[in-house]
Amino acid sequence: MFTVTKEDISLILNDFGIFSDVITFSELQRYDYEKNNPASKEVRLIIKVDLNNGQSVVVRFKNELDVTLEVVNAQSRFAKFLADNGIKTPALFMANHEYARWYSINGYDVIVTVEAFVTGEIHVVTEEIAEKTGRLLAQMHNIAEAAAFHVQNGVLFDPLSENDLFSFQNFQKQKDFMLSVDEPLYKDIAKEYDSLFQEICVFENEPRYAVQGDISDCNLYQTADGEVGIFDFNRCGDNVLYYDAVMQAIFEARLMDYPKEIDGKQESVILSAFLRGYHRERPFTDKQKEVFPYLYAMISAFWLFDEDSLCYAIESEDTEAAHQWMKEIYRRIVFRPEMTL
Repeated sequence: MFTVTKEDISLILNDFGIFSDVITFSELQRYDYEKNNPASKEVRLIIKVDLNNGQSVVVRFKNELDVTLEVVNAQSRFAKFLADNGIKTPALFMANHEYARWYSINGYDVIVTVEAFVTGEIHVVTEEIAEKTGRLLAQMHNIAEAAAFHVQNGVLFDPLSENDLFSFQNFQKQKDFMLSVDEPLYKDIAKEYDSLFQEICVFENEPRYAVQGDISDCNLYQTADGEVGIFDFNRCGDNVLYYDAVMQAIFEARLMDYPKEIDGKQESVILSAFLRGYHRERPFTDKQKEVFPYLYAMISAFWLFDEDSLCYAIESEDTEAAHQWMKEIYRRIVFRPEMTL
């Protein structure tokens, strides 16, 4: 397992122009790559380092497939560019005029970045936070578009390819079983999917610009004056800005923690607030509003976080449960709510 010592950290910080003594350090996040492969040399470790000058910094260590020094530097340059244009994001430190560099530590090769530690991390998304986050995303989109800023990297939320929210392809893998359960229903679902995809593809040739790519409560913080800031550009890449806006909105409306007072209606409250905030900074066009119900239906119908339920029914050959899930998927795919602003 990848580990670091206080001496390792001190040497790194010196390279990044930080010469205060390290008092202590603690892990903020670790991906356990060795769990499935004990011989793995992949690393994603984030630590907080407390210094004797009273300040703290965050050191990120990374060695993952398809992650290059060029990409990490580009992501960091985008974060710095946003900060220079008024977006709240932690200050970044440089070594040899770059934001990232390779190190060999205890038999592991890792890319390292260093940034200031910020307080006020958001853990619960309220309606107010959702609206502020929508405005923040729109501001970031405006900045990226105006500068034609690009980061050549894949993103989590591109609805035209594999993504982290929904997958018709995974649904389709179970085709043979579902045909045996209810062939007309399966064909109806597939037909609706094709129809939705054609509606959504209208923006596929739109210019793509840099996006942070992973707005969530664990990547947001609130400043003392109530502004919302953002950190963690690990998933930063190029995307169609409209796709990013809608999928980030749905992501925040479904997969965060919310106040108890909006239990049962959190999706509608948070989604509307996010889109409303975005629209005030970067108004949606009539065509974008028109396409929203189709994109929402596609995401909802093939929502990855429900996939285990359908797969379990199929694996256990529970025909009745699988049939009920197919009916639910069809209900979702034909439910097309208007964009509420």
